[in-house]
Amino acid sequence: MPKMKTVSSAKKRFKVTGTGKIKRKHAFKSHILTKKSKKRKKALTKMTLVHEADMNNVKIMLRLK
Repeated sequence: MPKMKTVSSAKKRFKVTGTGKIKRKHAFKSHILTKKSKKRKKALTKMTLVHEADMNNVKIMLRLK
């Protein structure tokens, strides 16, 4: 049986917290920033948690499940 490998793109994008939750970065912060407000850009900088509905898919990609 071959090794179960993690999805490379997922391991670069997600981190597991100490309590087992999964952190992610916000999208839409890479370019075309002139039309976005300072408040919106600052909010997009911060990390957030993966939504419950997406948790199973991310865990499968990271081979946590």
